[in-house]
Amino acid sequence: MGGPPVSVVLPVRDGEAHLGECIESILAQTLDSWELVVVDDGSTDRTPAILAGYSARDRRIRVLTRPPQGVAVASNEGFEAALAPLVARMDADDVALPRRLESQVEWMRDHPELAAAGCRVECFPLEGKTDGMHLYESWLNGLVDPRRIALEMFVESPLPNPGITFRKDVFLKFGGYRDGAFPEDYDLLLRMHRAGYKLGKVSDVLLRWRDGADRLTRKDPRYSRNAFRRLKAHHMARSFAAGGEVQIWGAGREGRLWRVALAREGVRVARFFDVDEAKIGRVLGGGARVFHWSALPEFRGLPLICAVAVWGARAQIRESLDNLDFIEGEDYLFVS
Repeated sequence: MGGPPVSVVLPVRDGEAHLGECIESILAQTLDSWELVVVDDGSTDRTPAILAGYSARDRRIRVLTRPPQGVAVASNEGFEAALAPLVARMDADDVALPRRLESQVEWMRDHPELAAAGCRVECFPLEGKTDGMHLYESWLNGLVDPRRIALEMFVESPLPNPGITFRKDVFLKFGGYRDGAFPEDYDLLLRMHRAGYKLGKVSDVLLRWRDGADRLTRKDPRYSRNAFRRLKAHHMARSFAAGGEVQIWGAGREGRLWRVALAREGVRVARFFDVDEAKIGRVLGGGARVFHWSALPEFRGLPLICAVAVWGARAQIRESLDNLDFIEGEDYLFVS
């Protein structure tokens, strides 16, 4: 008799507040055949006792205990120990909806071209949910098709890590998560993207993704906007901007920050474009002059990075560029 089709890897440190709810959501899955590999990364609260109780109750739950070394190292250890060919990531403060594992196993079976599949998510709790989080959730859930995901890889991470199911062999081929001064999950997806692997998403909401002030992504500098931008620029310089020179639509703060980030990676910004007449003709850092966007056809051929932070502006820019016969993914990309 074969092993389970999917392993769930759950790294945790001091997760007593929500760990029980998380594990109960795995126990409630419609798919019966799974294993849960929990890596306790040096917890000092009641986490070990909670895990001992669950592992004694259900032999599908395995607990690995280690000194604290961080989420990337703990996750990699869980993947190495996983028995199944598919591995689903989970965080200790999130909730998997009942059909998550069944749906993602079926999706990966039916789409062998995918290296990993995410899902649509529901951010919670509703109390304190900002307009920005509503917009981010809407953007995430609007990306399902692998092509659309690929086109927006440099905006933000299109697949929330605790909702992803990976092919274990592909994950290990890339060496898993890298531990550094950057978001380890996004870095892995960008490396896969650069290597030509496809990422997809189940169209159903399968994960309740908890957002709160105590989340690691809210407190750790590895997940700051600057860290994200530096990581994007690093991978951009080795893919879309590999020629060493680009141009940027957006002479505001976001565009200027991108110029600095790209310069650190050895990429020069030749010029900026903008819609604001007051900015036209200015010379910004690095000697790049600002042109009106209507001059773009004169400079066709150099990669265009669209760095405009205003929500809603991307659709207008995309329409303008499409009307100029610029092709998204070939002639231009959006970043954030």
